[in-house]
Amino acid sequence: MVLPLPETTIKDWLVETLPYEVMWLTAEGDIAYANQLCRERLGYSEQSLKKRPYKEINPFLTDEAWRGYWEQSKKRGTYYFKSTHQSADGNFYDIEVCAQHFLNEDEELLCLIIQNITYSYFYHNMMTRTEKMAGIGSWKLNFEDDSFLVTDEALTIFDCTQKEELLPENLALRFHEGQEYLQALETLQMNGRPLEMLLQTKETPSRYIKVMVEAKVKDNYVHKIIGAYQDVTELHQTVNDLEYYKEVIEQAQDLILVFNMVTGTLLHCNDSALAAFGHGREVVKDMHIHDFDPTTKPDWWEKHVDVLYGKGTAHYEWLATHRNGTRFPVEVTSTYLRYNGIDMDCMVMRDITERKARELELYEALAEIEELKDQLEQENAYLQEEVKRSINFGNIISVSATYAPVLTKINQVAPTEATVLITGESGTGKELLANAIHQHSSRASHPLIKINCATLPKELIESELFGHKKGAFTGAMADKLGKFALADKGTIFLDEIGEMPVDLQAKLLRVLQEGEFDPLGSHKSVKVNVRVIAATNRDLEALIQDGTFREDLFYRLNVFPIHNLPLRERREDIPVLANHFLEKHATRVGKQFTRLSTKTVDLLMKYPFPGNIRELENLIERAVIVELGPTLKPGDWLPKPKMEPIPSGFATFEEIQRDHIIQVLQHTGWRVSGPKGAAHILGLNSKTLFAKMKKLGIEKEIRVRVTD
Repeated sequence: MVLPLPETTIKDWLVETLPYEVMWLTAEGDIAYANQLCRERLGYSEQSLKKRPYKEINPFLTDEAWRGYWEQSKKRGTYYFKSTHQSADGNFYDIEVCAQHFLNEDEELLCLIIQNITYSYFYHNMMTRTEKMAGIGSWKLNFEDDSFLVTDEALTIFDCTQKEELLPENLALRFHEGQEYLQALETLQMNGRPLEMLLQTKETPSRYIKVMVEAKVKDNYVHKIIGAYQDVTELHQTVNDLEYYKEVIEQAQDLILVFNMVTGTLLHCNDSALAAFGHGREVVKDMHIHDFDPTTKPDWWEKHVDVLYGKGTAHYEWLATHRNGTRFPVEVTSTYLRYNGIDMDCMVMRDITERKARELELYEALAEIEELKDQLEQENAYLQEEVKRSINFGNIISVSATYAPVLTKINQVAPTEATVLITGESGTGKELLANAIHQHSSRASHPLIKINCATLPKELIESELFGHKKGAFTGAMADKLGKFALADKGTIFLDEIGEMPVDLQAKLLRVLQEGEFDPLGSHKSVKVNVRVIAATNRDLEALIQDGTFREDLFYRLNVFPIHNLPLRERREDIPVLANHFLEKHATRVGKQFTRLSTKTVDLLMKYPFPGNIRELENLIERAVIVELGPTLKPGDWLPKPKMEPIPSGFATFEEIQRDHIIQVLQHTGWRVSGPKGAAHILGLNSKTLFAKMKKLGIEKEIRVRVTD
């Protein structure tokens, strides 16, 4: 017989077995009771949890929030809120709470029925992220309560802020096919069949939106519709591109054929291939390659397939055969492709009949030219080709690939307002680079003012740069504008900047930083808009270490550094530059020079040119004066190659022999003859070795050592 349980025991059992966490709280916020599921979730025992302040497991709960929960629950009877619990092991989890106010033996309590919603948030967030990545926006329209829900991604797709903008009747205004869309929705409401459409927006540029709508039917009545929008503009463009490329392939002049590499049957060919081989499209389907072109033999096809499997591509020329038996040359590129599990040979053939004919004509013409041309024509062709290839940047002439990066830098920096620092050895043409930068800048219509900091006396350079007022110093009889004032709205080129006095460097730094300076004898600053290009053949960083150049000025100047290469690092330019200088100076002196001899070019190419381009020009100018022409040949004007001095300390041949014989004798214990003797090791006769030892004084040295 089963005895009835007391009513309180039944209630306790029900609370303990509920699938929710249950907790009772006192008005003071202490835990009066927690069921087993709640205790397990929090990781506390029944005893340790009882009378524990609720704040300890809900650390984010404020006193104000607790009072609000209590008062709202007492006022309404039931109150819902969301919060966070912390378990005994320190982990946090999100909860949704149903709070109910009740009396237990005259004590007011708050009963919390708790549901863990961490995983619900996780899956919701995961779905939201998935929609966002796929670019899909969802919506739901309920006809029973007229509610309309949209996701954030749906608003994003149409750049909307209010969901009402996405109601079908409003959204339809955005599409060219808006009326068709609304009619399709009406049809869906009547028959409940899913709807899928591609709509084009009216905006510029237009976009393509894929619309998918499903009906929810209840009691033979569509009570709600659920839809999704996806921006498929890129996909639509890709499909159009594929169609375009397919059309291009079909219309291409090249012959395109695709064969199954395993069976050798034709999978596809374009119209050009059909016309070239004389086949009709209706008869070529599944045609074997041996039937398509009878000259292809089985052993050739097998080798061809092996090459494609091994290398992936094959290039060759072939005599293809028309259906009527005529043959024509083609250039073939075969590529191995695998698509839908099928190994394919994609052949692209180009009919080269005309090219072969032109090649034959060209070959005959070249043979004739080869017979007629002489050494002069070769040299002229060489020089003409060099001139054609030269990169002419104003007065900068170069055909050297090594020098191309320098010209590229000029191209890059010229249109900007950046300060430029040109470094390089003397004679490399740093001023030419400055000219090119200025002429290709927006300041080209204004002056380029040049000043050499090394040529002016220390006491005059400040006046030259910044000007002076009348009476500023002895001899200052009138006001004078400085170079910076003259260069306003233009460019100033400061050559040999490393020679500028340190005290003047501070004033230059002020111009670079603030665009103003004080003329000598004036207390009024002058504002200028000047671009600065500086040049030096000195190592400015070394000067900084020596204390003769300001580090802050260096960084202001070194915004865009360009290193001008010495001529020995761009030797390809020597013939072109020499030819340019020959023409220039021959015109000046009124002489007829037409070219440089091959020997002259060879000698110039071997010379190191420590003076760089300036030295090369001076050499050519001297040559034009002393030589007659019309061909510039080697002469006394060419510099003599410097012989490198032989370093001291080299041993004579006899000294080397003597040291080597002594080393071998020491190795053999001074034994001369015999199989283990020094003569055998040195490959000499014993008598010959004794004679050499006597000649080199080795015996005498041995006796001295023995005596010692």
